[in-house]
Amino acid sequence: GDVIHRMLTATQYIAPLMANFNPSYSRNSTVQYLDNGTVFVVQWDKVYLQGKEDTGSFTFQAALHSTGRIVFGYKEIPVPVLQISATQHPVKAGLSDAFMVLNPSPDVPESRRRTIYEYHRVELDTSKITSMSAVEFTPLPTCLQHQNCETCVSSELTFNCSWCHVLQRY
Repeated sequence: GDVIHRMLTATQYIAPLMANFNPSYSRNSTVQYLDNGTVFVVQWDKVYLQGKEDTGSFTFQAALHSTGRIVFGYKEIPVPVLQISATQHPVKAGLSDAFMVLNPSPDVPESRRRTIYEYHRVELDTSKITSMSAVEFTPLPTCLQHQNCETCVSSELTFNCSWCHVLQRY
């Protein structure tokens, strides 16, 4: 979608490994994707760090399943992630989501009209990212899986059932 605030890209991401990669360094470097309707996979294959091409190539992927499950797979990680410099680009691994609220009031200065609210972030311990490893995220159950008030209220889930104005149900 449109980037309407520069901080959205810093707060909304699904990143198996975010760093200053340079896919144009080698003809063998590719970023490919596959969508079969059940899983959407993005693979970074033989990509190099900008200015650190001598450290070797990285190969890893993110698989987003229609069930909500997310799997990060790491095939080739030639150097410890903790040694990757964040000077030119942040080094992150994990998930983050945020939303922006626009205040249209003319009394609010233009620079303060857009506010980013980050409501959830999962950061991976980058010391655990090594060659031939994987991380799996499984979604927590939500009330949306229930079709009526009775099954929601009697559920063993660890949240409080309440009225949803959008769905017009509990």
